[in-house]
Amino acid sequence: MISTTLAEIATALGGRPAGGADPHAHITAGMVVDSRKVGPGTLFVAVRGAHVDGHDYARAAIEAGAVAVLAERETGTPAILVDDVVRALGRLSRTILDRRPETAVIALTGSSGKTSTKDLLGQVLARRGPTIAPSGNFNTDIGLPMTVLGVTEETRYLVAEMGARHVGDIAYLCTIAPPRIGLVLNVGSAHMGEFGGREGIAKAKGELVEALPADGVAVLNRDDPLVHAMAARTRARVVTFGESAEADVRAENVTLDESGRASFTLCVPEGSAPVILRLYGEHHVANALACAAVAREVGMTVEEIAAALGAAGTISRWRMEVTRRDDGVTVVNDAYNANPESMRAALKALVAMAGGNRTFAVLGAMRELGEESLTEHDAIGRLAVRLNIHRLVAVGGREAAWIDMGAKNEGSWGEESVLVPDVEAAVELLRGELAPGDVVLVKASRGVALERLADALLADAAGDDVSNAEVHG
Repeated sequence: MISTTLAEIATALGGRPAGGADPHAHITAGMVVDSRKVGPGTLFVAVRGAHVDGHDYARAAIEAGAVAVLAERETGTPAILVDDVVRALGRLSRTILDRRPETAVIALTGSSGKTSTKDLLGQVLARRGPTIAPSGNFNTDIGLPMTVLGVTEETRYLVAEMGARHVGDIAYLCTIAPPRIGLVLNVGSAHMGEFGGREGIAKAKGELVEALPADGVAVLNRDDPLVHAMAARTRARVVTFGESAEADVRAENVTLDESGRASFTLCVPEGSAPVILRLYGEHHVANALACAAVAREVGMTVEEIAAALGAAGTISRWRMEVTRRDDGVTVVNDAYNANPESMRAALKALVAMAGGNRTFAVLGAMRELGEESLTEHDAIGRLAVRLNIHRLVAVGGREAAWIDMGAKNEGSWGEESVLVPDVEAAVELLRGELAPGDVVLVKASRGVALERLADALLADAAGDDVSNAEVHG
């Protein structure tokens, strides 16, 4: 973080010092919202959550080395008091970013693939200069400011992931980190219950291109009609990517190797180059093309882009983390999140990775699908049958039952699909069935916490981490 005094922070936020805060004290080690991560030189941000109030941890943060607390009420500690901590965090981030006009903000959004593409893009752009693209899912009104506040005097590129649960969310995030390049990956079914349909999702995602300046660049998926239509909503120059022949940045000759890793020829107006991805699944071709389109806009050659894409791996946790146990069983932990698009991609990647070996799909609920929930869960069960998944284990309640129902209605599967009530029951079932060579996929929405199942399977035998790759979700 750029070193900033408490006085500068108070002025930028219209806040007031309290509790004996020294206005000349410098924040040198960034902002922290988790008191367990506080260290010397930090500013502890006391966020009020649904279950935990950061103000209750103010004293512990100061004792751990925080210079002061950003708070909404007196805490008995050195503090800067503001009316709304979260909004103040956004304003402070914008103030810091305005001091670095040399830092190019590249924002991206989409229904699926945001974090995997952000990780990939961060690694590609790092070859051009210092880049911030933090691991994990920092795409909210708290996560994005925390990302921005990591900017230093050397930062050349800031990759800002932007999520939305309501119309207006992305527009607000763009006031915190105004983008020069805006990337829209896709419009899918994630949060369909919140937006009322894909058109509502497209309206929300398109706020990103509406925020671009006239001299900015909108990078749009040519293969997604709802994304391509966003060209009419921006003043910026439009660049497209995809497998369509009309795309400015496109892929030709896409193939998968025996492990399910994609290769293709990257084609741009200036030429072409071969790309061999380390990531599992054909869906990563679209993510790679999106990154290539952005990299081309910052001046990278097609050869440089191809080399960077081929060298990139996974950074964020629980996204197609692949671990081979000592007994030959492979566990694929993709339990961070799930929606219909990412679930389909994960199942297809599972089959490709197995190379003919037995496949186990351990699936849980996909949340926030609204009226389409039954239909979408049923469809995932049916897809598992069509892909010849050896064993489908649906974990949980109503939504899991719909997955199981879809599988059983699709074909004469009988015992090949089973519904279990919880993680413990799933682990017990798998312990009795897994054999060397089997590949197990674990996937569900974040709230299901199905990563506990993957952890239990890995605890059964010491594993060697052989690869990491992300399935978007």
